[in-house]
Amino acid sequence: MKGTNFPLAPCGLPVGKFLLPIQRFASRRKRLLVTVRDFRQRLVVKTKIIGSGARTKQLKELISSIAPSDGSVLITGESGCGKELYARAIHDNSDRSHGPFIPINCGAIPAELLESQLFGHKKGSFTGAISDFKGKFQDAEGGTLFLDEIGDMPFDMQVKLLRVLQEKTISPIGSNQLIDIDVRIVAATHRDVEKDIETSRFRQDLFFRLNVLPLMIPPLRERPDEIKELVEHFAELFCQTDKEPITLSASFLELMESYDWPGNIRELSNTIHRFSILYGGKNLNPSLVDPTMLPAGMLEVMSGPAQVLPDKEKEIDPHGSAELVEQGGQELESMESSEVDPEFESIVMLAQGFGDFTEEKPSLKTMLGDIEQDLITKALTEAGGNVSRCAKLLKMQRTTLIERIKKYDLQTA
Repeated sequence: MKGTNFPLAPCGLPVGKFLLPIQRFASRRKRLLVTVRDFRQRLVVKTKIIGSGARTKQLKELISSIAPSDGSVLITGESGCGKELYARAIHDNSDRSHGPFIPINCGAIPAELLESQLFGHKKGSFTGAISDFKGKFQDAEGGTLFLDEIGDMPFDMQVKLLRVLQEKTISPIGSNQLIDIDVRIVAATHRDVEKDIETSRFRQDLFFRLNVLPLMIPPLRERPDEIKELVEHFAELFCQTDKEPITLSASFLELMESYDWPGNIRELSNTIHRFSILYGGKNLNPSLVDPTMLPAGMLEVMSGPAQVLPDKEKEIDPHGSAELVEQGGQELESMESSEVDPEFESIVMLAQGFGDFTEEKPSLKTMLGDIEQDLITKALTEAGGNVSRCAKLLKMQRTTLIERIKKYDLQTA
């Protein structure tokens, strides 16, 4: 055609007649993709971390500081304390929140399959590779890859992961092609990695590469002040369709707070889920709940305390002295509001080898108070001043122990 420099297509028409609409379409598509991406970013529902205690507030502030960075994060903490929740919170508060969050449990995948799962493979690269597979690193492009239980990763895989983190490239199994990756790494483990380094179970250089931004999640037993909030949250979450959320009586809540929760938040969540199914809409106290539906360790807290040794010359053991503390505390409370029967007091004195009751001898109330104070002091020392641990040693409710500590003006951590 005159006036154009477009080459002719096989059909005899200028190529430009086809190129210009395609270019316009590609430009509009690009603008649309950017708009959709921005819209998705505005719609991101950020992970909510439950808890208003001092420890959780510190963690939230730390997440706000480290989230905008692209540095690797290593989250440590006991099993069940919510490490993946915190990993998602880091992702949701980062500039990568519009991208994917891809979790993978490094301890749950057999060693021979983990490399393929992480880096991908080409069709025919090994028996069973019937098609190309991208792998988690490519799936997480532009987002965050969460390497859960990194401490359980096989040693030879640690070498390959270290190289990928250093070079920012991967090579799928069966391919010589290097693929650039744009991924932020967040790893987590319940293991003592530094101890594993000493026993040559974990590579020190990989630890340094991952531990740019460390985040330690405290166990639930160190955050008893947050249990009420968590209970209310899970009660709402697991509320049955036709019933109101369960509620706990004050005594039941105290029991929850004095329990150690070795399974951490996961154990608490499962417990409230169970209660919601069985007792939906009810206000629960320990007597209403089937004992088999309670955590086994909680039954020990509720069960009768150990007997106190009657021999005065034997050293009083805080592990087995709960009966005296509980019963003695109850006796003291009743004595504070009423007079002690002198005849009863005299009998007790005689039974303990004090002879006849005289004014020079200490009263029963004073004796029990001294013994109780001594037991609590010894238990606090053994617990390192930790009130929750001390309450467990004495097998008494934490709130009751706090009252006794204030009464006797004892020192805690």
